Amino acid sequence: MEIMLNETEVRVLGSLIEKELTTPEYYPLSLNALVNACNQKSNRDPVLNLDEAEVMKALDSLRFKQLAILSGAGGRVSKYRHALVEKFRFGPAELAVLCELLVRGPQTVGELRTRCERMAPFPDLAAVEAVLDELAERTPPLVTKLPRQPGRKESRYCHLFSGEPDLEALDAAASAEAPRPRSDEEIAQLEAEVAQLRQEMAELRQLVADFRKEFE
Repeated sequence: MEIMLNETEVRVLGSLIEKELTTPEYYPLSLNALVNACNQKSNRDPVLNLDEAEVMKALDSLRFKQLAILSGAGGRVSKYRHALVEKFRFGPAELAVLCELLVRGPQTVGELRTRCERMAPFPDLAAVEAVLDELAERTPPLVTKLPRQPGRKESRYCHLFSGEPDLEALDAAASAEAPRPRSDEEIAQLEAEVAQLRQEMAELRQLVADFRKEFE
């Protein structure tokens, strides 16, 4: 893709889209509100801790790349909005999908449908796939389908605002998130605990049965 964004620019752009779709009454955003949006602990992966200077630098870069606009200049507080509708003619569905990919990273079709619900509901998975296909077929493409990772049933999609994805880094991150296989010793310990719990349950049932007999 011709436009290349760094991690901070991606987070700022995604946060602007999200707030437009979820809290339009508070949009465009002041610098302070945008910093808070970028640093949210919910609906963000990874969670960042950006300061005003970093967000302002990203805004300046996004404005230069015609992806963000200073809105309401001359007011007491400067406010900012994204410019994706003017630049790409996106509708709410395209914006919602891109927003999730920008603020959370690669995701499956099912994850996108669930997480986009708060911004633009999709009737089924096919509707999400149709949007992804449309974004992937643009010139240049804006999203791409990643190779399916070992152990995963579904492929994930990612945005291309930061260029082609680093597949090795994505695989490493996914491996770090994957649950660690249990050792034989851990399995044996769990089996012993289950056996003990079953014995205690059997003893408890016998006590209840004996107690009932006393009143029959």
